[in-house]
Amino acid sequence: MPRIRSSSAPARESALRTLLGGISAREFLRRHWQQRPLLVRGAWPGLRDPVSVSDLFRFAARADCESRLVARDRGRWRLEHGPFRTAHLRAMPARGWTLLVQGVNHLVPAADRLLRAFRFLPYARLDDVMASYAADGGGVGPHFDSYDVFLLQGRGRRRWRVSRQRDLELDPRAPLRILRDFRAGEEWVLEPGDMLYLPPGVAHEGTALGPCITYSIGFRSPAARELGVEFLAFLQDRLELGDKRYADAGARPSRRPARIGDPLVDHCVAVLEGVRWSRGDVAEFLGRYLSEPKPHVRFSRPAPPLARQAFERAARRAGLRLSAASGMLFRGGRVYINGESIAGSGRTRELLQHLADARRLPGRTPFTREAAALLYTWYRAGYLGLGDANG
Repeated sequence: MPRIRSSSAPARESALRTLLGGISAREFLRRHWQQRPLLVRGAWPGLRDPVSVSDLFRFAARADCESRLVARDRGRWRLEHGPFRTAHLRAMPARGWTLLVQGVNHLVPAADRLLRAFRFLPYARLDDVMASYAADGGGVGPHFDSYDVFLLQGRGRRRWRVSRQRDLELDPRAPLRILRDFRAGEEWVLEPGDMLYLPPGVAHEGTALGPCITYSIGFRSPAARELGVEFLAFLQDRLELGDKRYADAGARPSRRPARIGDPLVDHCVAVLEGVRWSRGDVAEFLGRYLSEPKPHVRFSRPAPPLARQAFERAARRAGLRLSAASGMLFRGGRVYINGESIAGSGRTRELLQHLADARRLPGRTPFTREAAALLYTWYRAGYLGLGDANG
């Protein structure tokens, strides 16, 4: 399998060190990841906002884009969910509100490149880029997240106050997760290109000092309850318990007809004890679950699509790139793309794993017949497109 040749690897390593404040990814993971905050001045020198305010207003009007509006008026918080009319957003007051737009990396290539700057962490953990536009004084209040987040400042300035307090009781009157008693321990003002990393559970509050945009690079960390619910749903189609039903021939007349009897309970216990799963089942579930797009995500199919042979010629000439919305992972001999599971072997497996890691295939990449068929199917579904656009 040919590797992507690039003379810019040292430049990428240098950029990563700049992003992490002069330390290596290994050192960051050892000293800060899920342990303590890190403030980096000039993490992204010369940052150009991947989105404008007009872009965010336009995205927030779309039904296939998750957006929220948070405002505070006379000490009371208000939360609205999109889609929003653009006229409504343009008529908002000059102070005290924030528009949050999830998944801008699915909509803007420059935002996707921003997300991929953090590829020293597994794609199975990467979530998305949320853009937050705040009017002067806007914010979402003091809160804590249950996941890791990098807060990269775009245009404007934002003041961040951070606390390692243990009291995480929430205000029951607020429509979002606002801390009842927030006591700041440290405070910083972030300028364009500055970045703040926060591990899970660290209380923080961001306030716009004039209109500003902040990019939140978030990481997935499913709760145990969520994993349990989703895994049990996954098992539904894999259960092999047979069709044996409860039988009670020879039962005696019931004196207490509303009582659930021991024989029925014993039968159900015996049936459910037959539910089994393996480590392989768990790995298969994770591959499908962690690559599955969010419900609102829609893929743009080519219209009209190229014929199979024309696609293969174009792919060998121009290369291929995954759609920004596509999730692609692998484990062992299986590859997972957007919730689908594919078994691969030999050169096909190697090629697909390379695509999952690099999210692109350069021109002149040799395809096996099996790989070519899969790639063409994914092209027609909008999972990938022509052109080595992420190079």
